[in-house]
Amino acid sequence: MKSLGSIRNKRILYIATKNSDYLRLTQEIRLLREQGNEVDVIASPSKSYPKRLLYVYRRLLTVDMDRYDLSFTGFAPQLVMPLFGWKLSRKPVVMDFFISMYDTLCFDRKKFRPQSIPGKLMKLIDKRTLRRADLAICDTKAHGRYFCEEFGFPQEKMRALYLEADTSIYYPRETAKNEYFTVLYFGSILPLQGVDVILDAIKLLENEKGLRFIVVGPLGKNGRRTGEGITEYIEWLTQEQLAEKIASADLCLAGHFNGSIMKAKRTIPGKAYIYRAMGKPMILGDNAATRELYSENEEGIYFCPMSDPEALAELILSIKEKNS
Repeated sequence: MKSLGSIRNKRILYIATKNSDYLRLTQEIRLLREQGNEVDVIASPSKSYPKRLLYVYRRLLTVDMDRYDLSFTGFAPQLVMPLFGWKLSRKPVVMDFFISMYDTLCFDRKKFRPQSIPGKLMKLIDKRTLRRADLAICDTKAHGRYFCEEFGFPQEKMRALYLEADTSIYYPRETAKNEYFTVLYFGSILPLQGVDVILDAIKLLENEKGLRFIVVGPLGKNGRRTGEGITEYIEWLTQEQLAEKIASADLCLAGHFNGSIMKAKRTIPGKAYIYRAMGKPMILGDNAATRELYSENEEGIYFCPMSDPEALAELILSIKEKNS
């Protein structure tokens, strides 16, 4: 689903606990308004999550739902529906079920065991929140299938809305030609991204001539580093600085490369949308989610088996040789 065209000419209350300039939110609000909907937004620009929550909760206490045709919760409905579902459900409810608390905390970040009391509570909150939805939005079809199977939600009420890049920052541009074939990766270094796979591949390639890597992300002072002679490690960049680094790269690593975390197989990494917006060749983890949007028949699209640093190293070398 490329738009929210099934929701037209309505008066909508849009609610989000994420900061109001978050790209997923601005994307949804723009798409809703493009369909002739009148959209009132309850969201805060504060960088503090507790302050944003308090702002949203205060506004929801006094909002008059009789003024709206439906509500749309645009991020973390699990933080809204348990408290205000009684009020919002007086009208049809649409929600962006972008993440599952149960899946993220039990399987992705492994904070709780699935059968523990906190794990069961997370699953219950997810299930009861989703049950309130008349229509749910997710980021990929693969993720939607999982949510429906895990939480018993009807598949016909689930729609995929893919992410997008901020093209005011990430757009194609000319840069000077590199002395070496340069491969870039950036990320928040979450487990599902498979940074260890990338570092293992760099280790395998550290003696190759004419090859350089850029790794952008919070590895920390004591974080693992490999191939230091051919790799530039950068802890943090502004988005504008990151865009310049991406523009200068010959190849970008999108992932996800961790094949042991199921969420990595159901999601398309946000960086893939950025690389595509900038017209950069990229390597994607080979899974059902990435193949929803991308194909190896497209120029500059390459797939690599997940959790396989040897295959990743070989693919990087073959792309380098093809471009030499």
